[in-house]
Amino acid sequence: MIDDKLKHIAIIMDGNGRWAEARGKKRSAGHKAGSDALEKLALHAVDIDLKYLSVYAFSTDNFKRSKEEVNYLMDLFIEMFSKNYKKMLEKGVKVVFSGSKEGLREDVVKAMDDIVTKSQNNTNATLNVCLNYGGREEIIRAAERYHDDLVNGKVKKEEINRDTFTRYLDNDLPPIDILIRTGKEKRVSNFMLYQLYYAEMYFEDTYFPDFTPEMLDNIIADFYGVERRFGGINYEKDSR
Repeated sequence: MIDDKLKHIAIIMDGNGRWAEARGKKRSAGHKAGSDALEKLALHAVDIDLKYLSVYAFSTDNFKRSKEEVNYLMDLFIEMFSKNYKKMLEKGVKVVFSGSKEGLREDVVKAMDDIVTKSQNNTNATLNVCLNYGGREEIIRAAERYHDDLVNGKVKKEEINRDTFTRYLDNDLPPIDILIRTGKEKRVSNFMLYQLYYAEMYFEDTYFPDFTPEMLDNIIADFYGVERRFGGINYEKDSR
């Protein structure tokens, strides 16, 4: 089981469309398979006592895709939040969202708001769904919130540092310990830039629909073998 060394895992769920194309299917089939894989991973995360899981569901730049694909994804989100997440609610998962609601369909926003309300008192784990999200945009939103509080006298300048500033982000979450990106690419793609500052990064060739709870467990086992120094030095070990 997981201890306090590991609190927060983030996943860039890449490769859904390519998974489908490799099988001669429509990209939508890959997105549906990806949503099923996410549900399995989220439920497994609760079982192993992971407290925070963040997933990159839809970036602000994904609106550049075809209207057909975007509409399918929005319909899929509604299905996920209104129907498929019942087991997560039963297991005590709190669902929150990072990103902007601006530009999202009203029915998508309603489904998001409904599951946030239904899960708000759950305490076993938190699933942070990054939807219509960009990391730089989140930092800008946080700076605007901080500016408003500073101008209105709700906070003093000397009270803000790199730790306390997190309360102005879309959600005040612990730093990311592990970042996983599936689908062969090796970049962070504007994902949770403020929270990634000392994350251990794992880039997997596997497309996300084929990423299993067992693969997650293997990454976690590897993580526990890493000495995390956060910029410091283990003088006793390094002087040998």
